[in-house]
Amino acid sequence: YNVTVKGGKFLEAVAEADTIVFDKTGTLTKAHPTVVDVVNFNDEYSSDDMLRVAACLEEHFPHSMAKAVVDAASKKGLSHEEMHTKVEYIVAHGIATSINGKRTVIGSYHFVFEDEKCVVPAGKEPLFESLPLYYSHLYLAIEGKLSAVICIEDPLRDEAAAVVTSLKKAGISKVVMMTGDSERTASVIAKKVGVDEYYAEVLPEDKAAFVEKEKDKGRKVIMIGDGINDSPALSAADVSVSMKDSSDIAKEVADISLLSANLHSLVTLRKLSMEVMKKINKNYRFIIGFNTMLLALGITGVITPQTSAICHNMSTMGISALSMRPCLKK
Repeated sequence: YNVTVKGGKFLEAVAEADTIVFDKTGTLTKAHPTVVDVVNFNDEYSSDDMLRVAACLEEHFPHSMAKAVVDAASKKGLSHEEMHTKVEYIVAHGIATSINGKRTVIGSYHFVFEDEKCVVPAGKEPLFESLPLYYSHLYLAIEGKLSAVICIEDPLRDEAAAVVTSLKKAGISKVVMMTGDSERTASVIAKKVGVDEYYAEVLPEDKAAFVEKEKDKGRKVIMIGDGINDSPALSAADVSVSMKDSSDIAKEVADISLLSANLHSLVTLRKLSMEVMKKINKNYRFIIGFNTMLLALGITGVITPQTSAICHNMSTMGISALSMRPCLKK
């Protein structure tokens, strides 16, 4: 079924789970983002100038969205030679540097507007409010003022909504989406996918804290992620799942790895784990009941010890043979 499981206890955990937490990028989305627009807020420069600056910074950042920015600049033939000082990379937030003596930052809404205290230029508020919600946004600010917003499309997987529905039918009572995107963007995507809860502008430690909080409530949690930033939450979950194109560290930390890019593997995994546990419990009940009967018949003298031993061994071989049958029909 294109799934690698690192131990039997993880199949048991999947069967018992009632909560699934998805990191959005690379799990519910295809992780092949592209730049669709550069909304310029700086009257002194063109959109291409802003894209050039963004590419100059993002080439230092090992992330799919950063690669999308660099690729977009390359396709337009925009050279982005080193024109900045030392780059400061803030994990899960963004990048900060100085260009021509001006502090320049690029990253998430939280990083640019809350951490860096940047503001939207006067008179540009309507343009900011009209930003398309479906896209993810990278915010570029110079000297404390928003200069551009790079709109990036990372399409949802075609099967995402159907998989969420199927997981609920398979007994998952709570499906959660977590993302570093803004609240406005996250709400649109969450509605399309059909999750029960979503959390926007979260940091790696926020994901791990949420998982721990759910476990404290007595819930069994599956965490699904693909990036370095997901590692703390993957480690915290009762059972963790990495995607096909996950980072090496995510695959190392995860208990289960999907070898297929299709999310339907998750539904198969859930059904398979439940069938495995159903078969184990059924076999256990049969063996206990059958051997108890043999013991009782032997004690009362109805059968000889030799007959009891033969029946015991035959039942063991029979159960072993039955256990080797596939749990699911392909």
